[in-house]
Amino acid sequence: MTISALLFDKDGTLFDFARTWNGWSMSMLTNLAQGDTARLAAMAEAVSYDLEARAFRPDSLVIAGTNDEVAEVLSPHVPDMDVAELAQYLIRTAAEADLAQAVPLAPYLEALRDAGMKLGVMTNDGEHSARRHLTRSGVLDHFDMVIGADSGFGAKPDPDPLLAFCTAVGVAPAQTAMVGDSRHDLIAGRAAGMHTVGVLTGMATKEDLAPLADVVLPDIGHIPAWLAR
Repeated sequence: MTISALLFDKDGTLFDFARTWNGWSMSMLTNLAQGDTARLAAMAEAVSYDLEARAFRPDSLVIAGTNDEVAEVLSPHVPDMDVAELAQYLIRTAAEADLAQAVPLAPYLEALRDAGMKLGVMTNDGEHSARRHLTRSGVLDHFDMVIGADSGFGAKPDPDPLLAFCTAVGVAPAQTAMVGDSRHDLIAGRAAGMHTVGVLTGMATKEDLAPLADVVLPDIGHIPAWLAR
């Protein structure tokens, strides 16, 4: 096995999903509800968010969906915004969420680059949010390419954005690993002809990911040891 490039999902992979998004989402839904408890409950149900636990359920669209998809299901409950406006609201506010790094990212990514790896991010989040999150974490410059669902290449589980990364960095899919916390990530990786690495810093279990992954690891920090085998 020769791997020369790593393409990371963002939420649930570079950043721990629950520690980053559960609290932000409660604030976001509360703001959109504008004091209407029935509207709050309806929006929470639409995105499978448990208001009592203040946490997403494992079947939530938000885990692997795009901003447009999330806006689409929330839109019937937000009468003062159309779908496009709501999607932009989600992008703007999510860009400032408190981020919980899955591992200390700067030294981790520096070590991978020093080892000669090409690095990228492909997220179903918007590119603006992704770049903002990586900039705030001090690691944007560590990546050769950052792709969002709105970057013009499509969204996971389609393989096209993954293949766009390979073309951009000049590494064959067979020498690239897609790293992600959801089945969407791994389905896309398999369809692109890449190696697939599942991580458990999202909402999916090892049992969810194992059928689609070459390996399932606790977090991205275990990848260098896996590569060295």
